[in-house]
Amino acid sequence: MDQSSDGGMAASTSTRPYLIRALHDWCTDNGFTPYIAVHVDRFVQVPNEYVSNNEIVLNVGFDATSGLELGNEFIQFKARFGGVAREIVVPVDHVVAIYARENGQGMAFPAPSADAPNAPLSLAGSASPVAAAPSPPVRPPAPLRGLRLAPGPAEPQDQPKAAEPVTEPGPDDSGGPAAGGGRPALKRVK
Repeated sequence: MDQSSDGGMAASTSTRPYLIRALHDWCTDNGFTPYIAVHVDRFVQVPNEYVSNNEIVLNVGFDATSGLELGNEFIQFKARFGGVAREIVVPVDHVVAIYARENGQGMAFPAPSADAPNAPLSLAGSASPVAAAPSPPVRPPAPLRGLRLAPGPAEPQDQPKAAEPVTEPGPDDSGGPAAGGGRPALKRVK
């Protein structure tokens, strides 16, 4: 870490966007489909009809997205939901997990806290502000038990349902949902 001139520690940037990009690259390089689990509140622009328990799971593979940008502050892309292209904007601090759909390997992150500073209400140069969609009442998401995202036999209502954003090919994407079916589950890697 950097030392400031008064001998104190200078603030550093979050490691979360770097880890998200690294795991996205790992998934892509190994032929896996990268999924992100996102805590949804008024600062997240996603189709609300796919949100469950203030969480949504998104396929962020290159075959499922158009114009994917994994930035330090926001993840932005276009994806098709029910045949309709939608603009997705996710503040990086709202990503609570990234993992491979096929084997569940990945990493979980803490959900944004209610007292943490919030993301800006609009993006510079964006025609649509992030807070334009009506926001559902914010309630804390169900805690992740270990690193599993798939429901277990004793806790089916505690976990989010996966939303497969790409349902059919369109002019701005080249693929549909990956074959295989089933729900992903994160596995703890030691």
